[in-house]
Amino acid sequence: MSTKELFLEIGCEEIPAGFIPRATAEMEAIITKELALARLTFTEIKTLATPRRLALVVQGIPAVQPDGEITATGPSVKAAYDAAGKPTKAAEGFARGQGVDVSALQTITTDKGEYLFVSKQVTGRPTYELLTEILPSLVANIPFKKSMRWGDQDVRFARPIHWIVALFDGTIVPFSFGNIDSGKISRGHRFMANTTFPVSDYANYLVECERHFVIPDPEKRKEIIRRETHRVATAAGGHLLPDEELLEQVAYLVEYPSAVHGTFSPEFLKVPKEVLITSMRSHQRYFSIVDANGGLLPGFITINNTLAEDSSVVVKGNERVLRARLSDARFFFEEDQKVRLDERVESLKKVVYQQKLGTSFEKMERFKKLAEGLAELLKPAVKAQTSRAARLCKADLVSGMVGEFPEVQGIMGREYALLEGENSDVANAIAEHYLPTQAGGELPASDIGAFVSIADKLDTICGCFGVGLIPTGAADPYALRRATIGIIAIILDKGYRLSLPALIDKSLKLLAAKLNRPHEQVASDVLDYFRARFVNLLGNDFPNDAVDAAVSADFSDVVDVKSRIAALAEFETHSDFEPLAVAFKRVGNIIKDGTDAPVDPALFEDAAEKELYEAFSTVRSSVETRVASGSWLDALTEIATLRGPVDAFFDRVMVMAEDQRVRTNRLALLTAIARMFGKIADFSKIAG
Repeated sequence: MSTKELFLEIGCEEIPAGFIPRATAEMEAIITKELALARLTFTEIKTLATPRRLALVVQGIPAVQPDGEITATGPSVKAAYDAAGKPTKAAEGFARGQGVDVSALQTITTDKGEYLFVSKQVTGRPTYELLTEILPSLVANIPFKKSMRWGDQDVRFARPIHWIVALFDGTIVPFSFGNIDSGKISRGHRFMANTTFPVSDYANYLVECERHFVIPDPEKRKEIIRRETHRVATAAGGHLLPDEELLEQVAYLVEYPSAVHGTFSPEFLKVPKEVLITSMRSHQRYFSIVDANGGLLPGFITINNTLAEDSSVVVKGNERVLRARLSDARFFFEEDQKVRLDERVESLKKVVYQQKLGTSFEKMERFKKLAEGLAELLKPAVKAQTSRAARLCKADLVSGMVGEFPEVQGIMGREYALLEGENSDVANAIAEHYLPTQAGGELPASDIGAFVSIADKLDTICGCFGVGLIPTGAADPYALRRATIGIIAIILDKGYRLSLPALIDKSLKLLAAKLNRPHEQVASDVLDYFRARFVNLLGNDFPNDAVDAAVSADFSDVVDVKSRIAALAEFETHSDFEPLAVAFKRVGNIIKDGTDAPVDPALFEDAAEKELYEAFSTVRSSVETRVASGSWLDALTEIATLRGPVDAFFDRVMVMAEDQRVRTNRLALLTAIARMFGKIADFSKIAG
């Protein structure tokens, strides 16, 4: 069967750059689902996007939908027939809706009982005909953060739609969306080629777009921007400061990118470079230029949406706007230095952190004590510096600079601390305590920064859980997931050996006056939340069953848990692991909660009991030594020697003997063995 190409383009007013990636991803997901529901196969899907157009091409679609069998489930048999066995209105309505006679209805048994169902053969329809129904639904269901109506139309889209191209095998797929009818006419660049052009297929579309100064493929635009910014930076005597996130934004702001170099006064370089970079990046979307050592140069690169006839005019305009921005930054930088950080700390008493959790000053006082405790436990020599960093780390929130450029919080605290002659380790920790700012992001380099970061984040998590501000699948306004993953990442990176439940308990005690939920319940919820994030995080690197088994055995010291997971994952590759796991699962199933009764060798009736007890006694002290030292793989290897005696025990011994003393003694032996390997993992969680 020959296959065809579907091409769709939606042309509109400029869509915000942040809306576009999700829109194209959803377009692909929607068309994939719709084609599957229509029993239509395809070989490839590709999406395209610029600020003024969203497009997709689907290759390899059959010209005709294949014939198929449709099944539909109807009402329960009880509801479908009366006491005399005659069809009720429910049965008749179901049959009528399916276009069949009541006599064609069949019954099917499900978990919920017997239900009517119908199975019928259907003849495939022309794909062209199906697309007239699929495409308008696709356009209508593309989700946007915000959408709008225009004119007197009753449809919604990110921005008003001006044209739609819809072609199947080069033929227009007719449909309407609002007051726009689909066709084959697209449009060029708004300023450089403001004219229409016909489209015959996808290949022709790409050629015509570029002739009309439009690069529809965002990946190609990114490559052009990447190449041009490097070229301009080199010509300016420096190197481009890489910024993939900015590249992603800029690529969706233009249809035909061109790079232009501008400069600013070297006087502005007295302002911390992070502020200058942030100002250029966040407010103007300019790329920065650095020297070979990473020092900022007084220049920038901006990406235009046109090829300017006179680039000097464009440069002067951008330089003028940037000069005003940098002048503001310099003003705030100079003014902020007139107030010392210690004075700003007192100002935090007037800043409400969260209505139920008090002021930013109260929050600082809490996590300062928590950070001091971490330092005392893990590195007492830096306790005083940790305390100082914790006290000052939020002071820059009430500075003029952070008020204008929130992205430099922490960074400005560090810069102001250094200017005031603060200890450099304390100053650096002020900046580090916000790390990591995203999953997989940079972590605090110093212990001081790590202690303050963990304490601050944990106070946020425990505080929010304590007053009922618990994240859901759809909403996490206080970024508790990120904070939790950040704490786990820091602890693992630093190898801190500490009890997470004890740390949570201490944080909640510091929050006692604010909690409106029971302490024990909050502690349990927070630990469960950490456990779930930990499982998700480690599940990317280790087998899921190894993660679940280790976490279920004990989840208090996350460094220890990760070591057990790694050992278990390694041990799972050994040939005798699976039968050993089966044997230990069997032990667990028999003993249930186990017994605290001691094992009495005098009550053994079978040689297999004695052999198992002697084997267990031989390895127990060795396993306990290896467990105490964290040598988990060695401990598992020792435990594996019990496999033979365990198998022999189950082959020859009836655990649930009639004699209660014998039965209890056998359960006591199995319980002792189970508790030994239970320190490493819950083998009931192992797959297989």
